[in-house]
Amino acid sequence: MLSQTKYLTQEQKNKLKKSATAASLTLSISLCLLKIFGAMYTGSLAVLSSMIDSLTDIFASAATVVAVRFSSQPESYYFRYGYGKAESISALIQSAFIAGSGIFIMYDGIRRLFYPQPIEQTTAGIVIMVIALISTIALVSYQRYVTRMTESQAISADSAHYMVDIMTNISIIVSLFVVKFFAVSWFDSLTAVAISAYLLYNAYHIALDAVKTLMDAELSDEIRSDISKIVMECPFSKGLHDLRTRDLGGRYMFEFHLELDGDLSLAAAHDMTDLVEDNLLDAYPNAVIVIHQDPVGIKEERLDHKLKKNLKKKRR
Repeated sequence: MLSQTKYLTQEQKNKLKKSATAASLTLSISLCLLKIFGAMYTGSLAVLSSMIDSLTDIFASAATVVAVRFSSQPESYYFRYGYGKAESISALIQSAFIAGSGIFIMYDGIRRLFYPQPIEQTTAGIVIMVIALISTIALVSYQRYVTRMTESQAISADSAHYMVDIMTNISIIVSLFVVKFFAVSWFDSLTAVAISAYLLYNAYHIALDAVKTLMDAELSDEIRSDISKIVMECPFSKGLHDLRTRDLGGRYMFEFHLELDGDLSLAAAHDMTDLVEDNLLDAYPNAVIVIHQDPVGIKEERLDHKLKKNLKKKRR
């Protein structure tokens, strides 16, 4: 597995992340001001819901700016794994903002289904939402590029947030067209309720990913298999066990026991372990790797054995 991130230095990644957060914050402020005018001018709840979402975007994007700047700091005496998980905290904060806006919009949407209000100036609303749609598509395209190059969880969460905005903007444009040409005013409220449901769904998944990182969940089976493959491609590797992986926030950490010939000298075992580590770093640059050498065939209580026992207990 060759990651695109291997072609960038950490400094280049940090610059990309900072430029993406600056673009996100600038756009969220601009669109919020535009939609405030649109909501007041048209009276559309759907436009109002989008404006509230843009307001939460400002706070979420600001949190991302702080998180990216904080996570870009080098390791320190008290934080020897770095500050990468600040991005997961930012993603968790974003999920709270999204959920809060979703609940507010759903409440107001349901209320307006029973107490409908007239919507005027739908043409102006459509123009405003088209501008917002095009701007957001451009931002998400750039964020996705930055995410591919940096593997930033905060930028990824921000991008997911703005993907919701794209869906929201499209649905609002459709809603305003329906109200304008078919005079179905309740469709605006129904659209707002649907948007809020999607916001809550999106907030759940962003929070889930952030919590997994903060709780040191294992990386994907694909990555674990790739690690095993790279290790076993070395002719002197006799096996590996007790593999543990986690995301430090843009950097992976691998820990495992490497099985080697028990008759090797300490110096030879050290050189072979360095070679394994170099091969892993070729595939996963900037990874933190901890390898413990074991003589092949040794009998000991292993983490793998404990996990299998725990799994059997759960199934009973």
